[in-house]
Amino acid sequence: MTAPAATETVELGDDIIRFEHIVKRFGGAQALVGASLTVRRGTVHGLVGQNGAGKSTLIKILAGLHIPDEGHITVENRIYDRLTPHLCEELGIHFIHQDRLLVPTFTVGEALFLGRETRLPRTPFLDRGAMQQRAEEILLSHFGVRLPKSALIGELSTAERQIVQITRALLSHPKVLVFDEPTAALVQREAETLFRLIRRLRDEGVTIIYISHYLNEIEKLCDHVTVLRNGLDVASQPIAETSAKAIARLMIERDITEMFPKSNVVLGKEILKIESLSAASRYEDVSFSLRRGEVLGITGLLGSGAKDLIRTFFGLERATTGRIELDGRSTQLRSPTQAVERNVALVPEDRRGHGVGLDLSVSENITLSSLERYTRFGFLNRTREGAETGDLIRRLQIKTSGRNALVRTLSGGNQQKVAIAKWLSRQSELYLLDEPTVGVDIGSKVEIYALIGELAARGAGVIVLSSDLPELVGITDRILVFFRGRVVRELISSTTTADEVLAVSTGASEEVRHVN
Repeated sequence: MTAPAATETVELGDDIIRFEHIVKRFGGAQALVGASLTVRRGTVHGLVGQNGAGKSTLIKILAGLHIPDEGHITVENRIYDRLTPHLCEELGIHFIHQDRLLVPTFTVGEALFLGRETRLPRTPFLDRGAMQQRAEEILLSHFGVRLPKSALIGELSTAERQIVQITRALLSHPKVLVFDEPTAALVQREAETLFRLIRRLRDEGVTIIYISHYLNEIEKLCDHVTVLRNGLDVASQPIAETSAKAIARLMIERDITEMFPKSNVVLGKEILKIESLSAASRYEDVSFSLRRGEVLGITGLLGSGAKDLIRTFFGLERATTGRIELDGRSTQLRSPTQAVERNVALVPEDRRGHGVGLDLSVSENITLSSLERYTRFGFLNRTREGAETGDLIRRLQIKTSGRNALVRTLSGGNQQKVAIAKWLSRQSELYLLDEPTVGVDIGSKVEIYALIGELAARGAGVIVLSSDLPELVGITDRILVFFRGRVVRELISSTTTADEVLAVSTGASEEVRHVN
C-alpha cells in the first residue's frame, strides 16, 4: 500500500480540518453515510451523538486507523485520500484517548518521554533522574500538581494518568488535540482543572476537538458543535445559537419530555439492612435499610467510602465490624460467588474491564452468570438459551447485528445493557449499579433509567452509586450522601436538588463541616 499523499492544495481560510461526505462501511453495515465535519482553527469544537452514531469511526479516520470508502479529507489546505497515524503526528494531530494508553510499569518520567528519552552523556543508558525531574517541572507548570517521583503509572489514579497522557501530547507542541470522553472518570474538581487547561490551550492557538456525552460540558466549554445521528452530521452550529436541550433533541430525533421516567411503586418488604457497618480507613458506622421496589441513591467524592461500601455488598471487600441482613437473614458476603448465590448483582463502573467479556458473544455474556438455568446433565440447551437471550435483547433494545455478535463490536451504551441483561437472566433480587451511565449517550441513558424503574416495579431492590447528581435526584427515592467515610445526610429525592446534594457531598453544607 502506498503512503498517503496530498493530492492538491486548497484554500481553507480559518478551517484547519474539513471532512466532506465521508462514507465508511464494515461488511454489510454502514457506519458513516456521508458525514461532514469542519473545524475552525483555534477553537474548541464539540462532537456529539448517541453511541453508534459514527463519532468513533469519524475520529478513527482522523487518526489514520480507518480508511474512508468515499469522501474527502482536508488538513491545513491539503487534500488527502486517507491519513495514517504517522502522518497525523507529522500534521500535529494528537489524541487523548478514553482508555488511557500508558505503560503501567513505567514511571511518570519514562511515560512522558517515551520515544524522546534523555540519556546519560556519552552512554546508551537512560537518565531516569533527569527525566523525572523534568517531568515534575512540566506537570507543575501545566497542571499545578506534583506526583510522587517513584510512582508507576499503574499506581496513579485515573485523573493522574489522564494528566500524564495530556502532558505527553503537549510535549509534541500539537496543532490539534482530540479529547475522547475526557471527564468520564473525573470528579468535578478535576474536570474544572481540565476545562481551564483546554481554554488556555485554545487561547494559545491549539485547536481542540472535544467528544463528550455530557451536554452541559459541550454547552459550557465549546465554541461550536457538530451533531451526528445514524452516521450523518445533522447539525453544525455555534454554541451561542443552541442549547444542551436542543442538542439532545437533534441527537435522538425526539423531544425528551420525561428525562427521568419513574413509576409509582408500592414498596415491599425489607430486602437489605445494614447496622453499624465499618471497614478500617474506608467507611465507618454506616446504617440503613432498603425495601423491595425502592431505588436508593448513594454518592460522595472520590475516596468518601461510597464505592468501598458497594464493593462490600458484592464480597469484593470485607467489613471489619457491623451486620448485613439480606431478606431478614444475617449474612457474611465473603466473595462475589457468595453474593451471586444470595441473588446480589453488581454492574461495575468499568464495564469493559469487569462487566462484560469483550471477546464473548452477546448471548454468551447474557447467560454467563446463569448457565445452570440452561444446562441439563452437563449439556447446554441452545434453543432455550437463544429464546431467552433474544427476549432480553428485544426488551433492553440492545442494538446488535445478532445475538452471536462479539460484545466488543457494540457501542458503550449497548455494552452496558448487556452487563445488566446478564443479571436479569439470573433473575437477581438486589442490584448494585456503579455509575451505570458513565460514557453512555443521552438516548441510552433514558433507556437505562426506564430499565431501573422496571427492576424496582418487579420487586427488586436497587442501589445506584453515581456522581451524576441530576441523574441521581431524578431516578431515586432516597439519597445517602457520604463524606469522609460517613453517611452525613439522607435526602428525599423528590424534595431535594442536585445543588443541595453537591453542597453536602463536598462539605460546603453547614451541617457537615464538623466531620473530620
